Parts: sequence; structure tokens; C-alpha cells
Amino acid sequence: MQIYEIMLENLFQSIAKYNYWEEKTFNLGFIRQQYLTKISKYLNNRLIKVLLGQRRSGKSFLLRQIIHYLITEKQIKPQNIFYLNKEFIGLDAIKNSLDLNNLFLFYQKKLSISGKIYIFLDEVQNILEWEKFVNSYSQDFTNEYEFFITGSNSTLLSGELATLLSGRYVEFQIFPYNYIEFLKVYQLKDEKNSYLNYLQIGGLPEIANFSEPEITRNYVESLKNTIILRDIIERYAIKDVLLLENLFKFLLANIGNLTSYSTIVKYFKSQNKRTNYETISNYVSYILDTFAFYEAERFDLKGKQILSGVRKFYLNDLAFRYYLHGFKSQDFGYILENLIYIQLKNHGFKIYIGNLNNLEIDFVAIKNEQTIYVQVAYMLSNEDTIQREFGNLQKISDNYPKLVISLDDFQFTDYEGIKHIQAWKFEQWLDDNF
Repeated sequence: MQIYEIMLENLFQSIAKYNYWEEKTFNLGFIRQQYLTKISKYLNNRLIKVLLGQRRSGKSFLLRQIIHYLITEKQIKPQNIFYLNKEFIGLDAIKNSLDLNNLFLFYQKKLSISGKIYIFLDEVQNILEWEKFVNSYSQDFTNEYEFFITGSNSTLLSGELATLLSGRYVEFQIFPYNYIEFLKVYQLKDEKNSYLNYLQIGGLPEIANFSEPEITRNYVESLKNTIILRDIIERYAIKDVLLLENLFKFLLANIGNLTSYSTIVKYFKSQNKRTNYETISNYVSYILDTFAFYEAERFDLKGKQILSGVRKFYLNDLAFRYYLHGFKSQDFGYILENLIYIQLKNHGFKIYIGNLNNLEIDFVAIKNEQTIYVQVAYMLSNEDTIQREFGNLQKISDNYPKLVISLDDFQFTDYEGIKHIQAWKFEQWLDDNF
């Protein structure tokens, strides 16, 4: 046997233990039924299913759940499912699309595969020119192939690949556990205290396995380092690593605050750290690419246009805030606002910060030509707060739904069509209405 064939055999054995070819069973974790239901509607066609999301948000578990569904519900032969996770150290030899193709051909020959093959590629961005492999087989009319791929960078489907696969893929953004999933995983009642817990520890799936806060803190710190070191520094050859890390901390501390790149530059200069607008702009875009943060631009409701410059940043999961920065009572409003943003994002809304004659509307959320306006308040504790939150929404002249969301123990009655929702009931309201 030639040396290259020996290497292929070793690679084959490395992936064999992660596949179902010998009718193995694997830990499926908590079943993400909302995603399974959505993805299953797109089965049995040549559309490439692309699952995107922050690292450790549950994409790999979801792929295993899809594989399990295909085998148990659709009676697909396990040997006709090819699963590869590029994060496994035993697969370091697969560096590019040619290496991947050679292994795939070896797998087909080794198992004498015939018929349709379901191909699952996990963290595919770690394979150089992987898109050539996907594009080639997805268009191969001599056999049937169905692709499922995951990635942890929002640029995965940009540039050349978007052109190659135009109209031939469907994208699913995968988030950590939402509030209703959180209740099921932690076996909690749907009540205010449970929501407060969710505000603190977030929905990262792995955290549910930790019983000690220090272990969780170390895990979150390690995840942050992985996002910065692996996904940004290596990918973009970052020169000023300390600036990148401090920028991450700055965004962490300023979620929900109106911020501009110029403001960030001034902040670092005040800390005797030299930088410039272009560097900050680039570094922020790299952080956003990892899905660790999102940005919301301002939208002028009167002029119907996006206002450039100032924007807000929100965390994908609040565990980063709680374990790496801590909670202060005066920050609770921003933290609640962050969570409401993510809940809207998780339901497929495009979200802006509303501006109406210099009055701020916390969120203008748009989905399928439907719009909802949302004001978020920690507590409607006095008449001034009530007038501000409800009053700003009153000034919007259209008839789209208008909501005020707070953590009050009591629920206000609707006022001139404006609905008050207690924060822990918002997820269910979104499920019922969207």
C-alpha cells in the first residue's frame, strides 16, 4: 500500500468513529425542535443547507440531530451519510478541497456506496477552497448529493461562493438556547425569576453541564479567546492583538449604548492607545463576523432612511457580559434591551434603532413587510417613565403593532393600541404572532 493510501486509510478511520456507518449511537443533546422542523421542510432537494452561528451555539449537535432524523424517520442507510468535523485534530491533514475530495472518494470506494449521499461538513471554513468541493458535487448530475454545512463566520457565503451557489442554498442562523428552550433544559417554571436567571447566564448549550460558576467563567473566557485568537487573529493576521482584545471588552461594556467608530477611537486615545478610524472599523467588522456581537443602525422613521455613523452593539449571548464583565444594577436596562434584541433577531427580524424627530424608539423590527415597534424599560416605576415609553410610541402614526416591554410584576392595560408585555412572556408572544 502506497504512503498516500495509508494516509487516506488513517483519515478514514479518524472520521469513521464519528459517523453512523456501524449503526453507532451518539449523544444528541437537547433536541432543537424549532430548527429541525424548519430544516426538514427543505430536505430531498439539491439546495445546500447552510447553518451559521457563533461557536458553541449548538450547530454540531444540530447536525447530529438531523442525521439521526434521516436514519430513524426517513430510513436513510447510515453508510450513505458522510459526516466530517474539521475541528477534530485527527483531520489536520485535510487542508484543502483536494484533500477533502480524495477522502470522500476513498470513503465511497471503501464502503461500496451506491445511491444518494448526504454530506455533512462541520466548521467548513477551516478547509481551504471548500466551496470548490461543494459546488462540484452539488451540480453533479450523475449522482445525487445533498449538502449540510456549518460555519462560524458570517463571510462564509460572501464573494466568489455567493456567485457560484447563487440561488442554490438556504441559510439558517443558529442561536444559543432561546428562553423557552432554556426553561426546558434547566427544568424551570416560566416566571420572572427564571427569566432573570436567563438574563445572567444566557443560553450557551455547554453551560448547562457546569455546576460551578468558576468552571463556567473559565469556559466563557476560553470561548472568547477562541473567537478572538482562532477566528480573527489567524484569519486576518491581526497585528495589534491587545487592541483587538480591548475592543472586545469595550463592546462588552457598552451594549445598548449609542456608539460610533469615532467615539471608540477617542476612547482608546484617552487611554493612551494609538489607533485610527480605519483600524477600529476593520476590527469591529471582524468581531461582528464571528456572530459574537450584532450591530443595529439608526433608522429615520420620517425620512424612511438609515442614518449613518451612530449605532448600537448587542451581544449574541449574555453569558459573556455576566461572566467576563459582571452585572451592575444601573446596567439592567441595557442588558434587558440586549436580550429583547436577540429574541427579535432569533425570530428573523431585521432590527433598527428608530429615530422620530430626535425621539428614540428602541427597536423598529421588520420581517416579511410586517413591522413592530418596541420600547424596552427595566421598570415602569414612575409617571415620567410611563409617559416616555408609551408617549414615544404614540407619536408613530402608522398602525403596526407597538409594544412596551418591562420587568414589572404587574401588567399594564393596553393604552391607545400600545400593548404592555412582561419580559418573560415576550418569547411566547413572538411564537404566537410570528
